[in-house]
Amino acid sequence: MTRLVSALLTIAISTGVFAAEGRETLSTYRLGSGDVISIYVLGEDDLKREKVRLNDAGTIQYPVLGEVRVLGLTIGGLEHRVTNGLKGRYLIDPQVVVNIEEYRPFFINGEVGRPGGYPYVPGLTLLKAVTIAGGFKDRASKSRMWVIREGDKAQKRERVDLNSTIYPGDIVTIEESFF
Repeated sequence: MTRLVSALLTIAISTGVFAAEGRETLSTYRLGSGDVISIYVLGEDDLKREKVRLNDAGTIQYPVLGEVRVLGLTIGGLEHRVTNGLKGRYLIDPQVVVNIEEYRPFFINGEVGRPGGYPYVPGLTLLKAVTIAGGFKDRASKSRMWVIREGDKAQKRERVDLNSTIYPGDIVTIEESFF
């Protein structure tokens, strides 16, 4: 019986560690204008906010706290900010969970089937982005591909290849091949 309890405890601890590692990985994403988030507080339905789009200033309105600046925060950072804002003055020990419901779009233009803006999906590469945009046109260059990263004030074009990671807000250009 002791072995069974020990084995179950080991599994539970391992599962908790993996869940924490997964949550940590998600927390590297920085929120920006256009993202859609939901905020839940355990046992407090009146504090639930679902599918809230971040405005141009990167803020949201939240009960008790008022306008909350979330631009550039990670999910964990926003959870921490809301938790600290509610703790003590409104709740004793708030349990806050934030989810990204919709990422801001990326944009692709040039020699692709359907240029335009598309919803970002985690793990997006240039090859996947081109596929989403209808594939390469016949004259598309596979070596002259560029991206302008969101937030780059200089708007500097960066050369990319098909395995390059594309982020929300990026602007991708696929140039025409001469041959």
